[in-house]
Amino acid sequence: MHIAILTFEGYNELDSLIALGVLNRVKAADWRITIATPGAKVTSMNGVVVEGMATLEEACSADAVIVGSGIATREVVEDPAIMEVLRGLDPSRRLVAAQCSGALVLARLGLLDDVPACTDLTTKPWVVAAGIEVLDQPFYAKGNVATAGGCLSSPYLAAWVIARLRSGEAAADALRYVAPVGEKNEYVERAWRNISPYLPAPAPTPA
Repeated sequence: MHIAILTFEGYNELDSLIALGVLNRVKAADWRITIATPGAKVTSMNGVVVEGMATLEEACSADAVIVGSGIATREVVEDPAIMEVLRGLDPSRRLVAAQCSGALVLARLGLLDDVPACTDLTTKPWVVAAGIEVLDQPFYAKGNVATAGGCLSSPYLAAWVIARLRSGEAAADALRYVAPVGEKNEYVERAWRNISPYLPAPAPTPA
């Protein structure tokens, strides 16, 4: 399984890198997580430079794609070269998710035409202006399309991907690994309340 996290110039470290860390809690030979970038390197909103591990073209053939957010997402959706590549994101063939301002990308691609979205408070007016209903909650999914709002909702997005591609138990284990000591059960239970209604077969919190 290949999960690609689309990461652009001005990216938000909490969105791309926390998702990367949670997803990598799954240890399996067929499990691969990449940071997919439009060029060789991208620089975050706070000056952190990362090298791309996959191209956008490669990301569009992944089993799951998370569109990360950042301070330049409005510029991204106006870039015809990037958006032409991303038109290959087909939710009928893979999971497609967006973190915070990544919802603008999904909106521009027409993937939220009948799907309400979650996003951060800064991005909300732009998503609303794009004609998308924005929910006051951290996570929402419909079918193979999911969105999350707020930087620290990125573990929810990652856990949803794990639950869909592996199992609920694997998702809970990943969340438990990163959760604060002394709060692990509470953290997993809260996360599962937000994620499980949007899984194909909602289930109790895995033990």
